[in-house]
Amino acid sequence: MSYGVGVRVSPFAPYNNDDLFIMQVSVETIDSLGRKMTIELPQTDIDSKVNERLKSISKTAKINGFRPGKVPMNVVKKRFEPQVKGEVLGALINDSFYKAVQQESLRPAGQPEIKPLEGASEDDEGFSYEATFEVYPEFDPKFDESLKITRPVVEIQSSDVDEMINKLLEQRKEFSTVDRASADGDQIVIDFTGRKDGEEFDGGKAEKAPLVLGSNQMIPGFEEQLVGMKAGDNKTIKVTFPEGYQAENLAGQECEFDIVVHEVKESTIPKLDEELVKSFGIEDGNVETLRADITKNMERELKARLDNDVKTQVMDGLLELNPMDVPAALVKEEIGRQREQFLQQMQGQMQGEPDTSMLADELFEEQSKRRVRLGLIVGEIVRRDSITADAGKVREQVEHMAASYQDPQQVIDYYYSNPELLQNIEGLVLEDTVTQVVVEKSSVTEESRAFADVMNPPAPESAQKEEGTAETT
Repeated sequence: MSYGVGVRVSPFAPYNNDDLFIMQVSVETIDSLGRKMTIELPQTDIDSKVNERLKSISKTAKINGFRPGKVPMNVVKKRFEPQVKGEVLGALINDSFYKAVQQESLRPAGQPEIKPLEGASEDDEGFSYEATFEVYPEFDPKFDESLKITRPVVEIQSSDVDEMINKLLEQRKEFSTVDRASADGDQIVIDFTGRKDGEEFDGGKAEKAPLVLGSNQMIPGFEEQLVGMKAGDNKTIKVTFPEGYQAENLAGQECEFDIVVHEVKESTIPKLDEELVKSFGIEDGNVETLRADITKNMERELKARLDNDVKTQVMDGLLELNPMDVPAALVKEEIGRQREQFLQQMQGQMQGEPDTSMLADELFEEQSKRRVRLGLIVGEIVRRDSITADAGKVREQVEHMAASYQDPQQVIDYYYSNPELLQNIEGLVLEDTVTQVVVEKSSVTEESRAFADVMNPPAPESAQKEEGTAETT
């Protein structure tokens, strides 16, 4: 798993104008990361660049009454000087800013805000402007034995493989209609209509909806009251919506549901025979081959989960050991990326276009600050320790990701034909390498754990309280 923090190494625009002379540069510290830089450009430098550009234009300028290349300079200046002066000034501001930050050993984060100073356009005084910007925080990443890491040690048991096979069989189970009262585990087909204070509410009505009793698909208390009902039965039940229910008008409220049962169906688990084994993609139909294939997949998923567990501890530890202010410009950029990713994820799940006005910056701010901080810390470790994304490990990671697909080579070729995707893998490898570097200097203890506990950890208490609060439809 990648944290997507991005390796942030201080960017500098390439500076290719070594003959530019900056009359004077002064830097004022606004706050921990804010800087205000005043730059004065000499008029002689501006005039020289303007004249160079006008001479170049005069060679190709087309003006009525003159042959190309024969236009007098005073005519060229009259026609083009205002435009040229604006273009030259823009280029000089850009070049002088980046030369100034290099001269002052500053590392700007984000684009500067440029403001011409009063009188800056007067020809006999040159041009002066202020550049307000943020800088990258300067720090030496800290990690040592004070960072405590617990490394889970897990062995996949035969019983774990049995349980995984049972889950696969459970997914293939079939339901057949029976003429009896419903029991836990049965599927019933029902109509239901919900009412609060005698009035129907949105999302509380469905017709011939399949429901597996005991699946906790509905709110607490709903399914339990349907056990024992037969086809043709109807009854009214009372349930109380959880306090944290997403529909505020129903949260904590007692409501009634009219229930009509159309069918009761019992489940049948298929037998693990040769035909079923082949349906799982095992060509020889052998159960032991299936077990070996499942075990291999479990080992791959287990390794990813254990690696991610350690990485999570490392990243949390780095954040705790390296508190710092982060540039607001970088946080704003990250908020924009988070919002865009959220909108992409929501497309296809929602009808129509999502209402972007509901996606305030505050929704993404905390996570964005965390990601920026981690990016700065990881990036500084990468820079300080000269860490690179080893090509072999990048290939290994791509192959690992491709292994779960039907045609792994096709996936591998796709990644290596897409520079952006490959760059994401390189970032993941850098994160993994940084994780290893940090673990080597941390205090690590091993803890034996069961496969099921690692792969299916108990939900946090807050999530347990919300269990069963899915929409009634």
